[in-house]
Amino acid sequence: MVQLTLPKNSRITRGKVWPKPDGATNLRTFKVYRWNPDDGKTPQVDTYFVDLDTCGPMVLDALIKIKSEIDPTLTFRRSCREGICGSCAMNVDGINTLACIYGMDEVKGDVKIYPLPHMSVVKDLIPDLTHFYAQHASIMPWLETKTNRPAKEWLQSIDDRKKLDGLYECVMCACCSTSCPSYWWNGDRYLGPAALLHAYRWIVDSRDEATGERLDQLEDPFKLYRCHTIMNCTKTCPKGLNPAKSIASIKEMMVERSV
Repeated sequence: MVQLTLPKNSRITRGKVWPKPDGATNLRTFKVYRWNPDDGKTPQVDTYFVDLDTCGPMVLDALIKIKSEIDPTLTFRRSCREGICGSCAMNVDGINTLACIYGMDEVKGDVKIYPLPHMSVVKDLIPDLTHFYAQHASIMPWLETKTNRPAKEWLQSIDDRKKLDGLYECVMCACCSTSCPSYWWNGDRYLGPAALLHAYRWIVDSRDEATGERLDQLEDPFKLYRCHTIMNCTKTCPKGLNPAKSIASIKEMMVERSV
């Protein structure tokens, strides 16, 4: 019989159950992943009770209330509260999303909150995005030109500008990449949906003059072709974008230039 040994800190235990607020009648239960790298303990899930009568409607509102009024040690990222910075990406009720635009009314039963899956955790709900950002930088997310700089700006037609719709809106929250099984198993070499969506954004930009070099860089068994069109990325994107379509378009351009 095969016996498998789980890595250290891979078992999640039951954590602390915090007291209910006095006098509250409209309570919602939150089960939140907790892990502190400094105390040597295994991860645990703490239980909190939030008074919905004194709380905003979004999951992030509840987390801020927990941190402000119940447990100041709870750690998570947040910034804009408008779904445009990508900071508060986390897994809520099994779905990768942005906590600031995900309503508590979209969750049935207890609200279960975990960090983005298959990422190293810095602390509590904060994933380590160092490698994710490095992959984004590798696709040269800027305009590459060879001609002389114009006097004012690089001009672009209305039709060419429309090609960027559904691409530039990405906020680099990592929800798509961390929902992708191919990225889970090959994240060291597969660039993932987010980086490839951004790569396509610059490939199709009519002002860019490095299309060939960009495609050459992606012509690799792992960087691009580990995508198996599972579509998790498109399903989970909190901005309603379609990374899978962008990846398929890059593959199509690869074929077109080789025939």
